[in-house]
Amino acid sequence: MEQKKNSWVNALIIGLCVVSSCALLAFGLSHFRSESSHVISATGSASVDFESDIIIWRGSFSSTAFTSQEAYNKIKKDANVVKEYLTSNGVQEAEIIFDSVDIRRTYRDNYDNNGNYIGSEADGYQLTQSVTVSSYNLDVVEKISRDISSLLDKGVELTSNSPEYYYSDLDALKLDLIDKASINAKDRIDIIAKNSGAGLGKLKNSSLGVFQITARNTGTSSYTYDGAFDTSARYKTASITVRLEYDLK
Repeated sequence: MEQKKNSWVNALIIGLCVVSSCALLAFGLSHFRSESSHVISATGSASVDFESDIIIWRGSFSSTAFTSQEAYNKIKKDANVVKEYLTSNGVQEAEIIFDSVDIRRTYRDNYDNNGNYIGSEADGYQLTQSVTVSSYNLDVVEKISRDISSLLDKGVELTSNSPEYYYSDLDALKLDLIDKASINAKDRIDIIAKNSGAGLGKLKNSSLGVFQITARNTGTSSYTYDGAFDTSARYKTASITVRLEYDLK
């Protein structure tokens, strides 16, 4: 008899636990549905076309000779020719930076009469120096980067890189885009709420997308997951997204 009583008590306890679990689960689901159905969200966007105001151009030149002193004298002379070329074409001296000279030994491979490799021997030095121009005068530097034939005519073996373009007031531009994208997101939410007959409560959540700075007219194909930052184009487009989520009354 005592055994049957214990079995009945255990069954009752198990039943109460099951009922309680179901009740908690039902409450959680209803609460989740209530919460999720009482919010409204929208993503706003903003973009602006702008022109870069800083140009950076990099080039390098080298010299070779049997001795390091001869190679150094040659590259020092070439550096003066490059500097004169830049300043005579409108670049200010303060905008020109010459990097330190890189020096390395050069070697010549030797072969026997049968064409077999038998070793190498040092045959001189090669010195390389880089020059960087950073300027607000984009037109002048663009012209220089495209026309280096006069340097080649003077015996300077200069390699010219493509110019890089930047914008000096990028932080202010970003802040303005955030402001406009936030307004755009809020306007969308207001329209949705109005058309659905709902009232807006407090802002519940907001998130900022990544900045995309691309060459103008390239569209979203140039966007990247962590944000594009184009330096190859003088004319660019900056864009940003902002997501807002509001409670509903």
